[in-house]
Amino acid sequence: MEKGFVFLDEVLGGVRWDAKYATWDNFTGKPVDGYEVNRVVGSRALAEALLEAKTRAAALGFGLLVWDGYRPQRAVDRFLRWSEQPEDGRTKERFYPNIDRAEMFTNGYVAPKSGHSRGSAVDLTLYRLDTGELAAMGGGHDLMDERSHHGATGVLSVEAHNRRTLCSIMEGSGFTRYDREWWHYVLSDEPYPDSYFDFPIS
Repeated sequence: MEKGFVFLDEVLGGVRWDAKYATWDNFTGKPVDGYEVNRVVGSRALAEALLEAKTRAAALGFGLLVWDGYRPQRAVDRFLRWSEQPEDGRTKERFYPNIDRAEMFTNGYVAPKSGHSRGSAVDLTLYRLDTGELAAMGGGHDLMDERSHHGATGVLSVEAHNRRTLCSIMEGSGFTRYDREWWHYVLSDEPYPDSYFDFPIS
């Protein structure tokens, strides 16, 4: 692993994870290049900020569930190649029901150069500490639709409240939100702002 990076589960006790791109449960429909194990990696700065977020969430009765952190550049390149392939319909209804594959990039849901590859971005949600149930957010991870935007219409009041709660926790812990994805946050003070890493998660 690159110096300055860690497995988040080794330094963030009690934080749950499900590395979606290491599984078949993602918009490409199969494990993605560079994700060789179902674990999440991040820069040490990301881990430290998430520790603060974990503390803030716990005070409100929530825990953190992390879906993605560091993302190898080869995975981003794979997303781009996938977006250029003919549509097969296998994941469209769930992940991008109202756009074409290529529009993932033009509409800003996937970037050819990602903060994830700099080790500074995280995709996550909240779960209730008392029941273990995920907080209702009005749409799942990587739903590439206007419904996923912060302030989106059409979500229930409890879902909107949970999104605002997550946003408050993350912004209070040194992160900046991404307006098109309620689950995506980037460190305000990135340790590697101009570096795009490509080491595999293994």
